Amino acid sequence: MTVNDDVLLVHGGTPLEGEIRVRGAKNLVPKAMVAALLGSAPSRLRNVPDIRDVRVVRGLLQLHGVTVRPGEEPGELVMDPSHVESANVADIDAHAGSSRIPILFCGPLLHRLGHAFIPGLGGCDIGGRPIDFHFEVLRQFGAKIEKREDGQYLEAPRRLRGTKIRLPYPSVGATEQVLLTAVLAEGVTELSNAAIEPEIEDLICVLQKMGSIIAMDTDRTIRITGVDKLGGYTHAALPDRLEAASWASAALATEGNIYVRGAQQRSMMTFLNTYRKVGGAFEIDDEGIRFWHPGGQLKSIALETDVHPGFQTDWQQPLVVALTQATGLSIIHETVYESRLGFTSALNQMGAHIQLYRECLGGSSCRFGQRNFLHSAVVSGPTKLQGADLVIPDLRGGFSYLIAALAAQGTSRVHGIDLINRGYENFMEKLVELGAKVELPGKALG
Repeated sequence: MTVNDDVLLVHGGTPLEGEIRVRGAKNLVPKAMVAALLGSAPSRLRNVPDIRDVRVVRGLLQLHGVTVRPGEEPGELVMDPSHVESANVADIDAHAGSSRIPILFCGPLLHRLGHAFIPGLGGCDIGGRPIDFHFEVLRQFGAKIEKREDGQYLEAPRRLRGTKIRLPYPSVGATEQVLLTAVLAEGVTELSNAAIEPEIEDLICVLQKMGSIIAMDTDRTIRITGVDKLGGYTHAALPDRLEAASWASAALATEGNIYVRGAQQRSMMTFLNTYRKVGGAFEIDDEGIRFWHPGGQLKSIALETDVHPGFQTDWQQPLVVALTQATGLSIIHETVYESRLGFTSALNQMGAHIQLYRECLGGSSCRFGQRNFLHSAVVSGPTKLQGADLVIPDLRGGFSYLIAALAAQGTSRVHGIDLINRGYENFMEKLVELGAKVELPGKALG
């Protein structure tokens, strides 16, 4: 690794203690920014984190003629879509290469311009996230799609029309695609087996403020009645429950005490139950949640990830690091992304005892059980972790490696830390505020 700015030296063994703040959710804010494209008036989004995904979408909006400027308060963006226009293919590709979010521009651009271009997509390598389904959904709305060397070109010769769609799996991305496309389509769209994550509900709140008609049923069915025109919105994004849980796991793994300002109980109830079962302590007030290791032994657990309201897959990786310090055997069954447990090989190099299995462990079967994926794990603990050279594989796995390095004895070199900027605002500054001993080669941070 030749770029020093992408390597972090972590001197482990120090408990993380202090206070940090989480702002708007990575899994909502960029999508709410895309929604601004649908409006005929400016939109104002508050509680926006300074992360790479936000910068990518901001750049893409500006390429398409949307004026994006800071608002009156920190973390506020004002987006004016009055003059939406086509963008240069090369410019789109340059901005979009590291993100999958551009696929969500399709519906809004088809409504506003009658055409859209989507380049090859990036994102974290944690398992299958087929974009073909996105294109199939758009075809059902009436879009024409032409595959070209540099990506996919889409056209809507006439107004898109509502349709009936059933998702084979309650995918967050596919649900977002349908919502952002259906709100201006003619007629009613019925989406069954939809994702119902808090970030999806918040996106629906954004779209309703713009003038949409969207009903959520108790059976994961969402009905969208298309309207002729949408206005702007003013909205404060819900806090990032996934980042909050990452810091909670860091407090547990390092025997620390972290107050996460902005964390909210309602969207984290499933995580909080599991955190308490493991032996972690927390205290909730109106401003946030304090997480700490109360002393004594942590307890092993059986854990299965699932779509909301189950235990979120993005909570799993950071918590697994803490489970290496729990007494006994913990069983992890990952049912959302088939390759998400690959990050554990590096933990084993640090001294953890984690064995992966192709079988569905923990009592229930899932769609990966017959497909030869290593999607279950047994974590044996407690084990002492030692510093190591680590290469970050994906966003949540990357933060998990940071937690492991902070909990370990000795020094770790963590490569590829820039990937963490995709979803964790000012994470290095926050580490320093919490007392972590970290440094960029040649430049001390704390």
